[in-house]
Amino acid sequence: MITFSSVTKRYGQILAVDGVSLIISKGEFFALLGPNGAGKTTLVKMLMDFCRPTSGTITIDGRPSTDARARAGVGFLAENHTIPGHLSGLEYLKRQAELLDIPSARAGGQIGALLAEIGMAGKEKQKARTYSKGMVQRIGLAAAMLGSPKLLVLDEPVSGLDPIGIREVRLTLENLRQRGVTIILNSHLLSEVEKTCTTAAIINKGKIIIKDSIAHIVKDGETLEDVFVRLVKAEPS
Repeated sequence: MITFSSVTKRYGQILAVDGVSLIISKGEFFALLGPNGAGKTTLVKMLMDFCRPTSGTITIDGRPSTDARARAGVGFLAENHTIPGHLSGLEYLKRQAELLDIPSARAGGQIGALLAEIGMAGKEKQKARTYSKGMVQRIGLAAAMLGSPKLLVLDEPVSGLDPIGIREVRLTLENLRQRGVTIILNSHLLSEVEKTCTTAAIINKGKIIIKDSIAHIVKDGETLEDVFVRLVKAEPS
């Protein structure tokens, strides 16, 4: 589904991503992990064509990520997702559906089903200014899922959610994975990643330290957090 080939990104003298090569298969539930400033967000931005590599190439389902057609089947949730305060969640989702050229007759059914799935049914007509951060995240997840994308790119999707909300999102993502949707999860909540993802890559200082199945990364009584801390600390300063 996704291929990063020798991807490097520089911001002036700052080397944010250093020759990353990475393959993510169709249907994979993949976690991108790393400390702050490791290059995770830059990789996601390049994948979504918010910025472009200094060198190297990225493809989505065989097309360059710079091709709008490659991103037509991609849903995206940003970490600091916001909704204009004067809009209700329902109004926001309807506007997102219009941007995706989803006919209004079909959009209504999709939005209703998504609101129920993310636990926001009955709250969709409240203005976004009254929403908690967790409620905004839920609406953002619903927006990312509009149009039944083949690939979901989620940056801290459970940010601001309470334990019940985190569990509901986990179940939603598990349902999507069972439908064959490829999911890229960028998260600091490693305990949740360990419960939900099948594979992970740890990036530090712009380079991939390890990419493998969670089952192979976590062993000998360690947790994913233990492995993460050990590998990152082992990297030369």
